[in-house]
Amino acid sequence: MNTSPKIAYIVKRYPRFSETFIVNEILAHEAAGRSIEIFSLYPPNDTHFQDAISRVRAPVTYLSGEGSKAIEFWKALERAAERFPGIWAQLAAARESEVREIYQAARLARLIDERGIALLHAHFASTATEVARLAARFAGIPFTFTAHAKDIFHESVNADDLRRKLSAAAGVITVSDFNVAYLRREFGPAARNVRRLYNGLHLDRFTFLDPALRPPHIVAVGRLIEKKGFDVLVNACDVLARRNRDFTCEIIGTGECETSLRQQIQRFGLDHRVRLVGPRPQADIVERVRSAAAFAAPCVVGADGNADGLPTVLLEAMALGTPCVSTNVTGIPEIIRNDETGLLAGQHDVSGLAEALERLLVDSSLRVRLATHARELVEREFDAAQNTARQWSWFEHAMENQSNATSPVASTALIAAL
Repeated sequence: MNTSPKIAYIVKRYPRFSETFIVNEILAHEAAGRSIEIFSLYPPNDTHFQDAISRVRAPVTYLSGEGSKAIEFWKALERAAERFPGIWAQLAAARESEVREIYQAARLARLIDERGIALLHAHFASTATEVARLAARFAGIPFTFTAHAKDIFHESVNADDLRRKLSAAAGVITVSDFNVAYLRREFGPAARNVRRLYNGLHLDRFTFLDPALRPPHIVAVGRLIEKKGFDVLVNACDVLARRNRDFTCEIIGTGECETSLRQQIQRFGLDHRVRLVGPRPQADIVERVRSAAAFAAPCVVGADGNADGLPTVLLEAMALGTPCVSTNVTGIPEIIRNDETGLLAGQHDVSGLAEALERLLVDSSLRVRLATHARELVEREFDAAQNTARQWSWFEHAMENQSNATSPVASTALIAAL
């Protein structure tokens, strides 16, 4: 019989094609016998999903947004008040929240009480965390959240809103040391309980393959959006073609920049060398990455401030033995250590990216050296079972301190444990 406390994961949409890190985390908790439920604010809107979704056993509940109608909004609050009479006084904490968020939080509070859930954990410091913050307050349980990238760096981030969430949470996780330093610098005491926990991989699903004998093929994976820097990669491929370098390149994914990238490829006459292959299931992506001589992740900081935190796909390539080229953006240098676990170029540096890719295409001994060290780093720092065990210990401490989590003594104890 499972006696571990039940945890609820709160996300904006579930499932999502690009958010394999959340699925990996839930699967690792379930493999350790921990009890998880998933609450999604909205239904999925992707057309493709990774096969790992099918292995998740946690039930999923969708919290609809019908609360925009006054009658539904007040009905949800009244039903929540049947279990939590103090909810009316707690509404002062929702002054800055959207009506939909208050409605979803009221529904969530009632459901988690019915199901015996002891802690809420949200992913992304945006609307999912706001719903978790309010529901936890209504229900009198702790909440934690993981902050990633867009929810920290994008120009749309409201500093006061993020500070409120950081201050209210029983614990805050983020995915890189860069993010920790940024949050502590920008938010001071409100970010005192932020700790880094790297996204984990199920390493048994990413078997290392020596890259010595691979053909001159480059692979990139990600949404076709500005921050991925795929336009820079196409420019670098043009440089390699003009140097008469023998290579091919495929970019896996879909997104708003697809049309402009196709036009760019055609303009350079690279149709026979560079292909946009659309989204693919993870098993297919693994095989494509495992067969490439180089993996490219030319990430940039977008004009709107949006940037990758620490792309999981880089970790996957490193685990598979495919040497990586990336950029010195946000937390990426924590894993791509130049000339040790991969190669780094500056963001938007077309010639630097082309030079790094060329080195990997022609030098098999360099590929082997970088790939070997990269796999060692992934095994040491990014094992899903190891990282989620650490996360669970933080959850347990937050639950132990729920009765007086806001007192100075309890807060100090929790911070020390994190």
